[in-house]
Amino acid sequence: MGKERIPVIAIFDVGKTNKKLFLFDEHYQIVFERSARFLETVDEDGFPCENLESLRLSVFDSLHEVFRKAEYEIRAINFTSYGASFVYLDQNGRPLTPLYNYLKDYPAEMQEGLHNAYGGESKFALDTASPSLGNLNSGKQIYRLIKEKPDLFEQIKYALHLPQYLSFLVSGQMYSDMTSIGCHTALWDFTKKDYHQWVIDSGIDKKLAPIVNGKDVFSSTFPGSTYKVGTGLHDSSSALIPYLINFQEPFVLISTGTWCISMNPFNDEPLTKDELDQDCLFYLTYSGTPVKASRLFAGYEHEAQSKRIADHFNVTTARFKHFEINWRIIEGLNLEQTIDAFTLQTFASLDLNQFNTYEEAYHALILCLVNAQVESTKLVLTKQNVKRIFVDGGFSKNHIYMNLLSRRFSDIEIYAASMAQATAVGAALLIHEHWNTLPFPNNIIELRYYRA
Repeated sequence: MGKERIPVIAIFDVGKTNKKLFLFDEHYQIVFERSARFLETVDEDGFPCENLESLRLSVFDSLHEVFRKAEYEIRAINFTSYGASFVYLDQNGRPLTPLYNYLKDYPAEMQEGLHNAYGGESKFALDTASPSLGNLNSGKQIYRLIKEKPDLFEQIKYALHLPQYLSFLVSGQMYSDMTSIGCHTALWDFTKKDYHQWVIDSGIDKKLAPIVNGKDVFSSTFPGSTYKVGTGLHDSSSALIPYLINFQEPFVLISTGTWCISMNPFNDEPLTKDELDQDCLFYLTYSGTPVKASRLFAGYEHEAQSKRIADHFNVTTARFKHFEINWRIIEGLNLEQTIDAFTLQTFASLDLNQFNTYEEAYHALILCLVNAQVESTKLVLTKQNVKRIFVDGGFSKNHIYMNLLSRRFSDIEIYAASMAQATAVGAALLIHEHWNTLPFPNNIIELRYYRA
């Protein structure tokens, strides 16, 4: 008798830097993982971009590798990846262009022309719940193709966001999903709950594949295989899924990384111009309901300023890893009287000579970071009662950050939430019923409560 094979789901989690493959068992424990980094290539203008061919080959290579492992039975596959990236496919499913980088500059007059044709920048941004971000509004990338390469635009069968392209590689099916359409793409009209008029006027709607619900699955194209293939998800929306499944009371999730994104799935009040100017937007859940979100470039700033402190005091940044909070230092910082004035910008211009130790300087940095975070998160809190704020990602392990945050939000319960690979788990949970025979797990999120 052979050993019982372990039923698993394979999740591809494709970040800008790291590409990962996980196998989860029915208890959502990781039983196998593999990580890769590819060398970037360049587009026709010499601008760095993702190497699509390496990515495609890597998906097939790693799938072949896990299919060879006799101890696992792969029942389903799903995908999650960063947004704002389109793959343009021809009739035969072959990419027509490089995968353009969302950090590439966008022609200002082209963006302006589009805005002005539809009521001006403010109205356009409000209707589409997308701050004006050039290439980060992925819909504008297609618009640019129409203007600069009309012949190529004609050849497009479908433009797929990256998660759906990855899914297509395995299922052979071309579809669009709400989480990708809803992440600052400038494609969706949040009042009309449909594509914005400009998408229809420019003929882009014909190049967007039919929309499916993120819970749907397809059969695989590989002969003889029985596993199901998910539609793929935008990473920020995927990370929210485990929380939505586990908590019914209104909450806000602050997902921390390079960007710290505060997401409130219980707030669908229309965006105001003021909120948009402060980097607020809507995401959409897999079922198409809006999630109000605000973004702060805090992880990036933390890294840059930590390095500045370390260099100044001649230590390594590793020293800051496990600091407990020192309240005496916090009270002693003469930033206290103007506490609200201290933001990320002010810290960057502070003279570090005013601090006696690196510990003091680092406490001051986190104080400034938390101030900025509180302002950012307040933008998505509403009149209705948010009972809890969950913090996941890097800052959830930072005791100074968590303590200061709970002091500032003294009337809300603050939790550091840890879950191995929330983004990947979200993509697995969403199609739970198609591969998992056990009930939904209720213990995959570990919470640590911080008392104000």
